[in-house]
Amino acid sequence: MLFAAVSALTVMNSVMPEAQAQAYPARPVRLIVSVQPGGNLDLMGRSVADKVSEGLGQRMIVENRPGANSTIGFGSVARAAPDGYTFIMVAQSALVAAKMMRNPPYDPVRDFVGVSLIATLPQMLVVHPSLPAKNLKEFIALAKSRPGELNGATSGNGSGSHLALELFGRMAGVRIMRIPYNGDGPAIIDLLGGQVPVKFDNLSTSLAHARGGKLRALGITSPVRSALLPDLPAISEIVPGFQASIFNGMLAPAGTPLEILTRVHGEIVKFVQTPDIRSRFANQGVELQSSSSPAQFTAYIKSEYTRWAKVLDDAGIKAE
Repeated sequence: MLFAAVSALTVMNSVMPEAQAQAYPARPVRLIVSVQPGGNLDLMGRSVADKVSEGLGQRMIVENRPGANSTIGFGSVARAAPDGYTFIMVAQSALVAAKMMRNPPYDPVRDFVGVSLIATLPQMLVVHPSLPAKNLKEFIALAKSRPGELNGATSGNGSGSHLALELFGRMAGVRIMRIPYNGDGPAIIDLLGGQVPVKFDNLSTSLAHARGGKLRALGITSPVRSALLPDLPAISEIVPGFQASIFNGMLAPAGTPLEILTRVHGEIVKFVQTPDIRSRFANQGVELQSSSSPAQFTAYIKSEYTRWAKVLDDAGIKAE
């Protein structure tokens, strides 16, 4: 009798994780976006949430929690219960933000676990047409001949444009003076006006200007050329190993059950493979792609944090 009871209990325990995964979710799920509504990460989060909601059978509700360079939103999720009802969108700016604070409210590696990569967003190195450099080799030669004289516009500390400029300077052996702006919008306005001649910028905002001749595109930050601009060289063709594309992905609080991570990961895979969604984002210069597993994205986050921390250290950028 005792043996039968123990056997029954063993069987019950073995099927409980599967049963829990099938029952999940029993209520709406929150997706935190740590930036203001309307930006790239917010738009990506909302698109993902709509598609994931269909598969989960419960709404994934986007909640914007901006402020303090994304650390408010990330701090709140780091303290959330790891029960599968709170997730957060992530880009490398959130990894860098923690590195640039003396007492960050979260550790991007310790406090989170990966769900999946969702997209990569190449940037372009663009210059004002008045700059006497027709291609990337000429630009590097010009910058080397005028060290510290060329100005490069970026958005805030730790932004994609800031990191790309710092990495390019070190790998190409040039010194470009950084002019920080409060966002990419004001920076683009001054770039188009010729007040500042150089910028790394998202394809979504600079592609039309480059095609219209208002800016000159010199290279793309993805490892290989983009199908949208097959004639534009990847910067890595001239500066071997250079790669500074922005990524978007989803994280959960550390300790979230693997069964739940796997369930949400599966819905993200469906999202990135949906043809009309892929086409819509491709037209904006965004390549949708998922991780092979939650564990693979967790490893990716660790490697990206290490990579960009070294860039900041090499640039002498200290915690504030």
